[in-house]
Amino acid sequence: MKRRDVLTAAAAGTGLAMLALVRPAFATTEEMAAAINTFTGGVKPKDGKVKFDIAQLIDNGNAVPVTISVDSAMTKAEHVSAIAIFNERNPQTDVATFTLGPRAGKAQVSTRIRLATSQKLTAVARMNDGAYWSTSVSVIVALAACIAGEAPCWRGR
Repeated sequence: MKRRDVLTAAAAGTGLAMLALVRPAFATTEEMAAAINTFTGGVKPKDGKVKFDIAQLIDNGNAVPVTISVDSAMTKAEHVSAIAIFNERNPQTDVATFTLGPRAGKAQVSTRIRLATSQKLTAVARMNDGAYWSTSVSVIVALAACIAGEAPCWRGR
C-alpha cells in the first residue's frame, strides 16, 4: 500500500466518524415529550396553575425574557418544589430547571433563554404533593439565535 492510499483511507474514516457524531440542528416534539416524561417520572401533567409570560412575537432569539408563575400558596403544606422549561426546536429540549421551597415566598422564576427558531415552549411545575401542572405556548421568532452557515452558537451547557 502506498502512503497516499493510507492517508486517503484515514481521511475517509475520519469523515465517516464525524458524520456519526453530528446531531440534528433541532430537537423533535418526541424528544421534548421524552424530556418532560423524565422530569415527571412518567406522571402526565395536568393543564392549569402554570402561567407563561413571554412575548408571542420575538424580534431576536438570542436573549428572550421569560417568566413562569404558578398558582400556589407557597406554604409548608402546599408549595411548588420545581419548575422546568422545555422546548421542541432547540438542539437540547430541556432549557432550565428551578428548585423552590416554601421559603421562596413566591412561585415565580424569570430568566432569559435562546430560541433557535419559532417553536412551542412548555413549563411544568412539580408540587410538593407529587402533582404536576403544565402549560404551553407557541412563539414566533423573527431572527433566530443561530443562523445556518455561521460559527456554532450551541457550545455545551
